[in-house]
Amino acid sequence: MLICLYAALASSLDLVLGHTGLLSVAQAAFFGIGAYSSALVTVRLGASFVTGVSVGGAVAAATAALIGVVAGRLREDYFAIATLGFQFILFGVFNDWTGLTRGPLGIPGIPRPSVLGLTARSELDFAILAVAFAVTVLVVIGRITGGPFGRVLHAIREDEVFAQSLGKNTVRSKLLAFAISAVIAAIAGSLYAHYITFVDPSSFGVEQSILVVSMVVIGGAGSVFGPPLGACALVLLPEVLRFAGFPESVAAHVRQATYGTLLVVAMIVRPKGLVGTYALSRHR
Repeated sequence: MLICLYAALASSLDLVLGHTGLLSVAQAAFFGIGAYSSALVTVRLGASFVTGVSVGGAVAAATAALIGVVAGRLREDYFAIATLGFQFILFGVFNDWTGLTRGPLGIPGIPRPSVLGLTARSELDFAILAVAFAVTVLVVIGRITGGPFGRVLHAIREDEVFAQSLGKNTVRSKLLAFAISAVIAAIAGSLYAHYITFVDPSSFGVEQSILVVSMVVIGGAGSVFGPPLGACALVLLPEVLRFAGFPESVAAHVRQATYGTLLVVAMIVRPKGLVGTYALSRHR
């Protein structure tokens, strides 16, 4: 279930990073917007799961549009810094606005998702819902990137000035890609909140955004199936290392060192990722 949620989250980032060539470090912020919006609407207002997801997506889209008006005119490192600042701001809101989010105490008692009168009560029910969501996201991303709009994004990634010379509104295209990415991330956050039934700021920090970026890079940026493979690898790898038989006194440190070493080796051996078609280093 976590692989499916992270696959959708990584695919949403890849629309901006892999297909448009913009490094966003704010995906966990949109993930948190969806989680908190859905949690607040369902717990405090007693609204349905569908309403919570819709509110989360709408808030994320509005926030992305607001940020995109400014950040959409930036390129490369400047865009990354702007999104990183936004990530820190949203984490501060989640952590410090105790009247709304309860701060570090979090929001408990989030109901399980219910769609068309069917409630995901068991793990199998939620697994089916998570798989359906991940597949839908992959289909949507594939249709977007394979169509005319996707070709505009690819032109921006390769040479934004040239795309502008062809009469393309690159700022609007980047803003739309950023908003679509934010909405998908928010929906994934809503599902995560209703699966865990509890949200607190620790799940939506900058380290979470970096993890999602790593999933895209390891799996392969600019590929429909790369981010899901990266999500699968980085979710499973820490669990596999638990059974590596390291001495208990140094197990935690050795696992972290091994995890980092494997990531470095993967980037050396496969700089485009597992199935990627686009090398971020080449773009740089």
